[in-house]
Amino acid sequence: MRVPKTALSSLVRTQHTAARAPSDAYASLLRRCAAERSLEKARRVHRHMKLSGFRHLSLGNKLVDVYLKCGAIEDAREVFDAMPKPHPVSWNAMISSCVRCSRSREAVDLYKRMLWEGVRADEFTFSSVLRAFSELGLVAQGGAAHGCLVITGVDATNAFVGSALVDMYAKFGKLREARAIYDRVCSKDVVLTTALIVGYTQNGEYSEAIQLFRQVLKDGLSPNDFTFASVLIACGSIGDLRWGLSIHGVMEKFGFKLGCSSQTSLLTMYSRCGLIDDSIKVFESIADPNTVSWTAIIGCLVCNHREELALLMLQNMINDSVRPNAFTLSTALRACSALALFEQGKLIHAFTTKIGLDSNRFVCAALIDTYGKCGRIGMARIIFDDLPGLDLVSVNCMINAYAQNGHGVEAIRAFEMMQVAGLEPNDATFTSVLSACGNAGLLEEGHRVFSFIIDCYKHGPSSDHYACMIDLLGRSGKLEEAEGLITKLRSPDKVLWRSLLSACKIHGKLDMAKRVARNILELDPGDDATYILLSNIYASLGQWNEVINVKSAMRRMNLKKDPAMSWIEVDREFHTFMAGDRGHLKAEEIYKELEGLITRTKELGYVPDTRYVLQEMEELEKERSLYYHSEKLAVAFGVMSSNDKGDIPITIFKNLRVCGDCHSWIKLVSQVVGKEIIARDAKRFHHFKDGLCSCNDYCIYVFAGLWVQNRSSLQNEAKIGRIHKDTITHS
Repeated sequence: MRVPKTALSSLVRTQHTAARAPSDAYASLLRRCAAERSLEKARRVHRHMKLSGFRHLSLGNKLVDVYLKCGAIEDAREVFDAMPKPHPVSWNAMISSCVRCSRSREAVDLYKRMLWEGVRADEFTFSSVLRAFSELGLVAQGGAAHGCLVITGVDATNAFVGSALVDMYAKFGKLREARAIYDRVCSKDVVLTTALIVGYTQNGEYSEAIQLFRQVLKDGLSPNDFTFASVLIACGSIGDLRWGLSIHGVMEKFGFKLGCSSQTSLLTMYSRCGLIDDSIKVFESIADPNTVSWTAIIGCLVCNHREELALLMLQNMINDSVRPNAFTLSTALRACSALALFEQGKLIHAFTTKIGLDSNRFVCAALIDTYGKCGRIGMARIIFDDLPGLDLVSVNCMINAYAQNGHGVEAIRAFEMMQVAGLEPNDATFTSVLSACGNAGLLEEGHRVFSFIIDCYKHGPSSDHYACMIDLLGRSGKLEEAEGLITKLRSPDKVLWRSLLSACKIHGKLDMAKRVARNILELDPGDDATYILLSNIYASLGQWNEVINVKSAMRRMNLKKDPAMSWIEVDREFHTFMAGDRGHLKAEEIYKELEGLITRTKELGYVPDTRYVLQEMEELEKERSLYYHSEKLAVAFGVMSSNDKGDIPITIFKNLRVCGDCHSWIKLVSQVVGKEIIARDAKRFHHFKDGLCSCNDYCIYVFAGLWVQNRSSLQNEAKIGRIHKDTITHS
C-alpha cells in the first residue's frame, strides 16, 4: 500500500489516538527515515508505533536498521536487545556498527552471544568481528574465530573475509600467517593488498611492503590513497629515495588525485630522505591540511633542524583554526628545547593549558624536557610533581634535566624513585644517570650504576653507557681504568677513544694522548676533533713546535676548527659574539660595559687565568685576550640589556665548553650585578648566583687537574642522598 507524503505528519498528529497504521505503512515510513537519515522522524514513528498499540518489534529489524543508519547506536541496541529473535542481518549490522564506532568490546560480546543463541555467523559477521579482535589485541580469540569460520564453511579465500584476516594477523605481528592467507585468495583486490602492505609497514618489514607494491602494479591493480600512504612510509623509513620518487611519479602519471593521507606520507618520505624543501612543497600543495598533516610537517622540520620554521608553522596552524593535538604540541616543544627557547616554550605551555592538554603525558614530558634544556630546572620539577602518575618517559626527561643542570644527587634520587614506583629503567635512563654523575663528579655513584647495568640490566651496557663511564673516569683522573674499560670491548669506536683523549688533555697525559690519538686515527684518519685535542694538549704543555706540526697537518687535510661563539636572546632576537668581536651595532657600549665589569670583578679578587690561553704570546697579551672571550661579550650585552627587567635571569649559550677563566669571572659578575646568570655550553648548564656556580667549580678543578684533591664539597652534598648498593634493585 502506497503511503502519501503526508502520512508521517498525520501519524504524528494522531499519535495520542487509538488509530493504528498497518505494518507496510510503518515499514515505508521507516525506509523514508533511513533514506533521509532523519533520527528525529524515526523516533517519532517509533513512538507512534508504541502508543498506537502496534507490535513494533515485528518491525524490529527495520527499526535497528534505521537507527544505525542515523548513527543512533544506543537506540538501535535498545530495540535489538528487546527482540526475541533478531534476523542475522541485524546481528551483523549491530556488530559492524560497534566496530565502526570504536566499541570493539561490545562487538565481541555480541558475536559470542550470537553463537550462544545458535545464529550462524557468515562472511559479513567475521569480516567485522575479526577487526574487533585485532583492535583489542585478542590473539587467541581471533585465532579461534578463524577456526570457527573454517569449520562453518565460510570461504576464507574470499577477498572480503581474507582482507579482515590479513588485517587481524598483521596487527598481531603474525606476518607469516597474514601472507599465507593473502596468497590463498584467488581474486585479490586493492583492499586486501593494502591490508598486507600496511601490516608490513607497521611491523617494520619495509622492503616486503615495497616488493608487494611492485607486484600490485604488475598485476594491474589500482592502488588507493591508503596504499600509496603506506608504501611511501616504507620508503621513507629505509631512506629509499629512488623508490619514493618512482611512486610519486606513478601517482602523477596515472593522474591519481592525492588524498591527505598519501600527501602526508609523501612529505614525510621526502623529509626522511633529507629533502625537507620537497616536503614543504608537498605540504603547500595540500588544499586543506588537517591536524595530522600539520603535525607531520612540523615534525619533519624539527627532525631536519629547521626549528624556527617549525614554530612558525605551529603559529600558522593555529591561525588557520586547525586545533593542534598532543603530538603537535609535544613536537613543537621539541623545537623549543633544541634551541632553548624559554619564552616560546612558556607560550606553548600556556596554550596547552588553554585547550586542556596540560595534563597529557606526552605534553608534560615535552614540557619537562623543554624547561630542563632552558635551564629552568625548578619549572621542570613543578610539571613533574603535578603529573597524575609516573611514566618512564617523564621520569627520564626529569633525570636528564637534572643531569644537564649539574644536579647529580637529585638525578640519583629520581632514579631511585622510579624503581620504587615499579618502572623499569631503559637505555635512556642509564645514559642520563651516568651523565649526571659525570657532570657532578660522583665517581662512586657512577661505578655503582654502571655495575648494576652490567649485572642486572637485561640488555647490558650500550656504547653510550660506556662513553659516559669513560668520561666520568677520565674527568676523575682514573685514566688507566678508563683505558682498561675501552680495551675490554671487542670493537671500541672513536667516540670512546675521544672521551679518553679529552681526559688526557685535562690531566696533561701526553704519552697516553699520543697512544689514544693513534687508535682514533686508525679508525678515522680525517677526524678533526682528534687533531684539535692534540694541538690543545701540546699548547697547554708549551710544546709550540708540536702545535705547529699538528696545525700544518690539519691544513694539508683541509680540516678546520669550529670557532668558539656565544649568543644571547634579547627581546626575541639572537645576538651572536666571537672572541674580540666588534661587529655588533652596539659594540662600543658592550665593550664599555665589559671593561666596567672587569674592573668591578677585579675588586672582588678576579685574576685572569692565563692557563686557558692556548697560544704562544706574552703574559700581558694572554690577559688581554681573555678579557674579550665570546662568553664575556655575551654576558656584558646581557647585563646591559637587562637593567630594566628585574630579577629575570640572564641566559647565554656557547657552542663549546665555557672557558675556565670565564667561569670564574661570571661567578663574580653574578655577585656584582645581583642577578642569576645561566650559561648553557656544549655539555651542560651552569647557574651562577651570588658568586657561586651550580657545578661547585667542578669544571675548574678538572681543568687544573685538582679535582681528585678538591671534591669535598660535592662529597658532602652526595652524603645527603648517597646511593647504596642495596637500593639499586631490578624493578
